[in-house]
Amino acid sequence: MSLTLIIGNKNYSSWSLRAALAMELAEAPYSELLIPLDRPDSRARILEHSPTGKVPLLQTEEGPVWDSLAIGEYLAERFPEAYLWPRGEYARAVARSVCAEMHSGFAALRTHLPMDLKHDQALTAIPADAQADIQRICELWADCRAQFGQDGPYLFGHASLADAFFAPVAARLRSYRVELPEVAAAYVATVYQWPAFQRWYQAAQEERLG
Repeated sequence: MSLTLIIGNKNYSSWSLRAALAMELAEAPYSELLIPLDRPDSRARILEHSPTGKVPLLQTEEGPVWDSLAIGEYLAERFPEAYLWPRGEYARAVARSVCAEMHSGFAALRTHLPMDLKHDQALTAIPADAQADIQRICELWADCRAQFGQDGPYLFGHASLADAFFAPVAARLRSYRVELPEVAAAYVATVYQWPAFQRWYQAAQEERLG
């Protein structure tokens, strides 16, 4: 088995973080290739591996898998014993729903609170559209925790792809010191205590890419 995950800067690339956390959940042995973003040759270097010119991309023995959601689904099928999706048909359906919502939504949050794991300062003001995104996220987290979180501190009890997808959101909320309701604040703390996230976070703090 030979898997290579191609990623961008650990400090900024939220989609790369999602894919890396999925790899950790699968406990899959893999190598990592980091291509710094926002450089004159970044797109050309990424295109050597990715047909979209974007990261992340998982190189498998059979060929490339691009997009973090597709990578997560591939790993869930290849490593079923790791339970990347939660147990139970309805729980899995909801987990897929929240991942899809994260994948396609929350544009204002992405724009106004970009991921920067070295950042630690509140915004002077959070725009109304970003605040609406934050409110929806907090409601979503509270619903998942209430319905499915009885067996552990993650959204569906045990760590799953839903947590991989929302970990960068938790990081944004911590980096910009957003005031949160109790359940959301506890979930952010859970993400920061997640060993897989901690390893990435520490690497981001040490990142020196110029």
